[in-house]
Amino acid sequence: MQSLFKLSSKSFSCVASKTNNSVLLRNYFKSSSTLYSDALSRHVETEDNNDHTPFDFTPENMEKAKVILAKYPPKYRQSAMIPLLDLAQRQNGGWISLKAMDKVAEVIGVPPMTAYEVASFYTMFNRTKIGENFVQVCTTTPCQLRGSTDIVKACKKHLGIEVGESTKDNKFTLVEVECLGACVNAPMMCINDDFYEDLTPESTVNVLNQIAKGEKTKIGPQTHRKTCEGPQGKTSLFEPPTGPICRDDL
Repeated sequence: MQSLFKLSSKSFSCVASKTNNSVLLRNYFKSSSTLYSDALSRHVETEDNNDHTPFDFTPENMEKAKVILAKYPPKYRQSAMIPLLDLAQRQNGGWISLKAMDKVAEVIGVPPMTAYEVASFYTMFNRTKIGENFVQVCTTTPCQLRGSTDIVKACKKHLGIEVGESTKDNKFTLVEVECLGACVNAPMMCINDDFYEDLTPESTVNVLNQIAKGEKTKIGPQTHRKTCEGPQGKTSLFEPPTGPICRDDL
């Protein structure tokens, strides 16, 4: 019998074979490639990210913070943690510093550690600086089956960087991510807030070129199809639905 266990970046294979009524266990370790995207969630002390680096919401964003807080009862201000962290990250250029987390904790009245725990748990928060355009290529199973490996290769070759790195001009940062929820349009990538779907290596490079030149891009499927319609287009529901019929007295 053979079982396989995943241990961080190594694969541990335990093979049991029966010899003379005894069981012989042989262990094999095989190294696999390391993903660097998780580095974006760690705290790295730098000149612009330490306990003395100032951060405060701009007057405009403080007004937005008040609107967000107003959605929650006074005793549950901590429920605003994620939207406020997102607001701070957007103000900070796509990443969230130590003092930015401290500020969010101060605004909602929780210990700083609570903000650190949330920001380091969710991969949507970047703890280190990223480029102007944050390229997230999905490599989960549906995208993998539809060729996401080639999409990653195209990004790496065109941008001249590896996964987890930024270009020298700080225009692009490339990472691999788990499912982004557009499986029916696989393979896909997300750049900042926009989804680019039904990708090929050629259309991927085209999108990157357009962004680099400041040109308008086509968001969504990079093929002829509309949103998530099938390859044959619309095949049903050509007429408006007629029901359900409600009684007049209801």
